[in-house]
Amino acid sequence: MTMTEKVKSPASYFPSIENQYGKPVEHWFKVLDTISDRKHMEQVAVLKSEHKIGHGHANALVAYHKAKRGA
Repeated sequence: MTMTEKVKSPASYFPSIENQYGKPVEHWFKVLDTISDRKHMEQVAVLKSEHKIGHGHANALVAYHKAKRGA
């Protein structure tokens, strides 16, 4: 990575996620609460397969949710 490249935090995707999928991120965090016992990529897979969320957005939601929960 060069000095000019910007690192994006998971939260930087939230406006796009809310716009594209029509629900606030809190909705997706509640979904993730129901599967919080699963591994990161298993949670990503659920968001992708059952809720049709793109990989990058699903990954950002799971990463943020896990970090906030301290998992």
